[in-house]
Amino acid sequence: MFELKIFTASFIADKFVQTFIEEDRWKTFASGLGVTLLITFFAAILGIIIGMTVAVGKVWCYQSGRLKILDRIFDVYLTVIRGTPTLVQLLIMYFIILKSVDNGIIIAILAFGINSGAYVAEIVRGGILGIDKGQMEAGRSLGLSAWTTMRKIILPQAIKNILPALGNEFITLLKETSVVGYIAITDLTKAAVAVQARTYDAMFPLVSIALIYLLLVTVMTWLQRKVERRLAKSDRR
Repeated sequence: MFELKIFTASFIADKFVQTFIEEDRWKTFASGLGVTLLITFFAAILGIIIGMTVAVGKVWCYQSGRLKILDRIFDVYLTVIRGTPTLVQLLIMYFIILKSVDNGIIIAILAFGINSGAYVAEIVRGGILGIDKGQMEAGRSLGLSAWTTMRKIILPQAIKNILPALGNEFITLLKETSVVGYIAITDLTKAAVAVQARTYDAMFPLVSIALIYLLLVTVMTWLQRKVERRLAKSDRR
């Protein structure tokens, strides 16, 4: 019969010591967490840059009717990236495109950044198209160029509207980085697997990183809502 006594405080304390304290295994988790946050942060920045560029480019091509070839290139990028699994993109980047690059973290940042950029592009494009066309016309009537109007009038309003969707994208990005172990990077998940191999216990290491991810997502959600409330207050002023 299954004995509930395994979940006593002494059992949990023993497992905690075995997983984190013995042989300084907490350093393995700390190092893995650092790698996860590093990849997520720089991939998010790259994703924003790519996404904003593609979104503004597609809107400009559509509104101006020019550079249809560039618009086609953007469409191919969005179709391929959104239509293939993130893990497959990561493996292609590691084993084929950047095979000569030794730094797996850089490869992961590029792979996840390019992937995130496609989703950010569609989020931003939707936000821009959601702004009344009269805003662009008003800016142009004041003598502003199309780019200046987009940068100073359209984009600030669009970003306010799409902030929740962007926050969700970055949370998804954080969780998706858990597959970087496939290209020999010791992130948080890979660290848990390494500790599991040393302790012969799967439950405590895996549950521990699940709680760490949950904590990270909770903090990101709290920060997102705080920014949303601050922006909402500024709108009422």
